[in-house]
Amino acid sequence: MKPRVGIADVAREADVSTGTVSNVFNRPEIVAVHTRNRVLSAIERLGYVRSENARVLRGQPSRIIAVLVHDLTNPYCMTLVQGAEEAARAAGLAVMVYTSPRNTAEEARCLALLTEHEIRGVLITPADTSDDFMAALPRSGIPCVLMDHDARPGRPRVCSVAIDDVTGGRLAVQHLLAAGHRSVGFISGPPHLPQVARRRAGALEAVAHAGLPATALRELDCPAMTVAAGRSAGRRLLNVTNRPTALFCAHDLLALGVLHELNEAGLRVPSDVALVGCDDSAYASSASVPLTSLQRPGRMVGATAVRLLEAETSLPDGEHDHVQVVLTPELAVRRSTAARDAHSSLQHRL
Repeated sequence: MKPRVGIADVAREADVSTGTVSNVFNRPEIVAVHTRNRVLSAIERLGYVRSENARVLRGQPSRIIAVLVHDLTNPYCMTLVQGAEEAARAAGLAVMVYTSPRNTAEEARCLALLTEHEIRGVLITPADTSDDFMAALPRSGIPCVLMDHDARPGRPRVCSVAIDDVTGGRLAVQHLLAAGHRSVGFISGPPHLPQVARRRAGALEAVAHAGLPATALRELDCPAMTVAAGRSAGRRLLNVTNRPTALFCAHDLLALGVLHELNEAGLRVPSDVALVGCDDSAYASSASVPLTSLQRPGRMVGATAVRLLEAETSLPDGEHDHVQVVLTPELAVRRSTAARDAHSSLQHRL
């Protein structure tokens, strides 16, 4: 293997001291233009690449951050990563992406590895939101910012960027109730996810505000937020007595799975059943029936998390005020919730 080119090699090639080479990188304004150009030419000829580890050892913050999400096949997780990468690039930082598919042991292993490498910090959508895990984050010694989760009162102080999912659930169901529906199904995701619980809470708020009993919201639980889980929920829905005439799905992938099963059964969306998704992924607008969906600003979550991490790691320990940012979703209305056909309902067709 070819030996790695070091700063001393660059200094010899440019006929300057190693200190001058260092100044070209860190304080170029104090180096004469002709000397700086000679050093830069030597760097290019030799293919020198700076050592990030050496930079950290000199007491400078790393320029590498990590993004730890649970599933890169999930479109929303990808928007988090994209937002983080865009903001990091603008700040002169690089991003490493890790996944821990709802696996707390793997998540802890990744955090330990990242701590050993002394990266600048981690943006994380944690699988484990228990008090014990959240208490361990600051003790790890690596700055962390929570994405799509809030740092609830009483937990150790860390920065976070969350989305107001209670408002989101309320907006979705209010929209369906305003269209005349009085029986709404909630196709939920894994029960341990706080986002699902908050969307359910918002949906119940909308039902109560309309003067309807809580039983007007009927839940079909799903083990995952996938198209397959949505298809399974759709098949179960076909066998429900007094079926809901409208559905609020906790994720677009669930909604797409339900839409497929409704189409297979010969039901029409929205005249037989109205359908609302969540996250407003690219799939929502391009579905066979374009989906009404809650727009959860994932790119903004990732970009905001980078800015919070950069602010925290640019100040001495103890001088940073941790910030909790909460973003508000909006409803993108499309064909899947158009006005109901008064002469057609899900019950009548089955």
